[in-house]
Amino acid sequence: MAATEAEFLKGLGPVPPVLGLAVSGGGDSMALLSLASGLRCHAVTVDHGLRPESRAEAEAVARHCATIGIPHDILRWHWDGAGNLQDAARRGRYALIAEWAMARGIGTVALGHTQDDVAETFLMRLARGAGLDGLSAMRGAWFDRIEWRRPLLGMSRAALRDHLNAKGIAWFDDPSNDNPRFDRVRARQAMAHLPLGLTAGRLAEVAGHLADARAALDAAVLATARSHARIDGGDVDIDPDLPPEILRRLVLHAMAWVAPAPYGPRGEALMRALAAKTATLHGCVLKRGKTLRIAREAAATPGPSGSVWDCWRIEGLAPGQQVSALGQDIALCPRWRESGLPRRSLLASPAVREGGRLVAAPLAGFGPALVVQHIPPPEAFHSSPLSH
Repeated sequence: MAATEAEFLKGLGPVPPVLGLAVSGGGDSMALLSLASGLRCHAVTVDHGLRPESRAEAEAVARHCATIGIPHDILRWHWDGAGNLQDAARRGRYALIAEWAMARGIGTVALGHTQDDVAETFLMRLARGAGLDGLSAMRGAWFDRIEWRRPLLGMSRAALRDHLNAKGIAWFDDPSNDNPRFDRVRARQAMAHLPLGLTAGRLAEVAGHLADARAALDAAVLATARSHARIDGGDVDIDPDLPPEILRRLVLHAMAWVAPAPYGPRGEALMRALAAKTATLHGCVLKRGKTLRIAREAAATPGPSGSVWDCWRIEGLAPGQQVSALGQDIALCPRWRESGLPRRSLLASPAVREGGRLVAAPLAGFGPALVVQHIPPPEAFHSSPLSH
C-alpha cells in the first residue's frame, strides 16, 4: 500500500512555518519531497562529490523542485580523506544542512529515514552488543543547532516507492547501497534471511518498545535537569548527588547542550571523566567541586566565522568583524570577574574581533552591547532530548 500525505503529517507532528527538506534524490527522500509538497518547504541537496553522477543527480532534484514550486539549494561537501568515509559524509551532511538552515531562518529540517532504516540500525547495533540507547528506535525528533525530524519512520521503503510510482516520480539508486563493504548494506541484505518469520516491521516494533523505555528515562532526566541543573552562561552546573544512571544521562544531556556533536562520548571515557576532579572530554571541561560544572573547552572551539560561531549566534556585527574564542584576550577585559563566570569558561566564550583587534566580549562584559544567543537555547536544555 502506498504511503499517504496523512501518514506523513502524523509522523511530522506540528507543522513549522517553513520546513526544510533534505533530499538526496534517492527513493526515500524523493518520497519525502512529494509528501511534503503541500506545505511551505525549502529543499536542499548535499552533493558529496563521491560519484561522477552526483552533480547531475543533484541538478535533477533541483529541476524537479522547480516544477513543483519548491525552492531548492545544492551544497557541496569535500572529503579530506580522514576517518571512515560514510561517517565523515554523514557528519559533513548534517553540518552543512544545519548551517544552511540557520542562514535562512529555517528552524526545522525533515529527513527521509524509514521503518526499514530503524530495523537495519537495530540489527547493526545488536551485532555490536549495544544497550538500551543503541537498540532503541531512531528518534523521531531532536535538537542539534536546529530541530531535526524523521516523519517517515512509520512507513516502509516499499510503501514510499509505491507512492512514487503512483505519482510517476523517478528517483536515483546509489550503487553504494549494494556494496557489502558497508555494515548497513550487509544488514539490509540480512533482512531477507531473518529466521522465525521476523520482518523489518517486527524489528522496528521491538526497537519502538525500547524507545518507549528510553523516553521514560529521558523524561526523568529532563525533570532532574529542571530541579538539579542550572544554566550559567554557556555552562551547565549540576548537583552531583544523584543516582548514578540519572547523573550519567544528565551529564550527557549537558554535554550535548554545551558542545553539540553528532555522537556522544564513549561510555568508558565518560565514566573516567566523571570519576576525575577535572577532565576534558568531547569538547567539554568537567570540573567537580560542590557542583559538577560542564563547560566548553576553549581548545576545542572552531576558528573565526561570522555571526554564527560554535554554539552561539551574535547579532549586530559590523562588516569585517568576525567571531572566535576570547582566549588570552581576557586580559583586555578588566570587568570579566563581574560576570560571575569562571575564567576557564570565558576563555571559550565568543569574542568579536576586527583586523585582529578585540572589539567585544559580551559574556566578559567588554565592548558594546550585542545580542548573544546560545544554540541550542536554554529552554531546549530543560524541555527536549538533545542527542539522536
